[in-house]
Amino acid sequence: MRKLFVVFFALSLVTGLSAENKKVVITTKGSWYSPFGPAEIAELKAAAPGLTLVVPAEGQLMNELADADAVLGSVTPEMIRTAKKLKWVQVGVAGVERILTPDLKNSEITLTNAKIVQGPEIADHAMAMLLALTRQLTRAISGREKQEWPTQEYRPLELQGRTAVVVGVGGIGTQIAVRAHAFGMQVIGVDVRDMPYLPFMTKCVRPDRLDAVLPEADVVFIAAPHTEMSEKMFKGPQFGLMKKNSFFIAVSRGKLYDADALVQALWSKHLAGAGLDVTDPEPLPKGHALWKLENVIITPHIAGRSDGEHRRYMELYKENLRRFANGEPLLNVVDKEKGY
Repeated sequence: MRKLFVVFFALSLVTGLSAENKKVVITTKGSWYSPFGPAEIAELKAAAPGLTLVVPAEGQLMNELADADAVLGSVTPEMIRTAKKLKWVQVGVAGVERILTPDLKNSEITLTNAKIVQGPEIADHAMAMLLALTRQLTRAISGREKQEWPTQEYRPLELQGRTAVVVGVGGIGTQIAVRAHAFGMQVIGVDVRDMPYLPFMTKCVRPDRLDAVLPEADVVFIAAPHTEMSEKMFKGPQFGLMKKNSFFIAVSRGKLYDADALVQALWSKHLAGAGLDVTDPEPLPKGHALWKLENVIITPHIAGRSDGEHRRYMELYKENLRRFANGEPLLNVVDKEKGY
């Protein structure tokens, strides 16, 4: 019996606090537009009953952080410096470039994100933009005001047999690739990782081979995270390498492409159109040239919203809370050096 006690005590020293005295401060909403309600807080608590979950009262956030072991939600440098015991931060977004400040990056705190949660709806949005452009739906919708039937003006394009280049084959890019393949497209992936064989993707190349595959692209989907390496990876030369009359769809981060170069590629008629849910800067300023192009669809960074996202967030939060309580490996751990 004494040996068992010694072993348990030793394990406690290695794993840190027991589940009963781990404190998690909740600073996030359930989704971008649906805050946690009492029922959802109760559901999170039920997933890991040993944890103490705290929703700070107004003005009490910093006081609650002083002895917090984890945060569910976004954090600031001031919060990191206040929370001396912090071991884990779970954010409700995929991109962490705004959260990953030096205070967090250089700490021992584990950061987890929501990189797969928004895959389905963003992929749907990306395909919706492409279909609206290739089927010329924007022209049809705008013509409704005139109540006319100008059938001779339309020259829609088939996706069958065309080639999609998906830049960033992660939680979002994989979903885009699946959908593009289902429409009969050949799919080429571009990713920093060595990807296994996937039946919905013809091949996958490293980012240093991007320029080599762009001449095959009838459409390019941008689904990569924003890092120092990926910033402005699409400039004039890259747009120039794409096929004439091809399409550009951006649904991850606006800093991955040069907006001025994109405008030039569209004005010159080299590209047939673009679908942009992300821009740089955001919001896109009034009077910007992108607003004036009829072959550009712009949405205000809302591709990640859907009626299904909130439940997926909840399932991720619950599972990671359970794992944290039990000292198990967490899901979606961010490599803080790479930034994703």
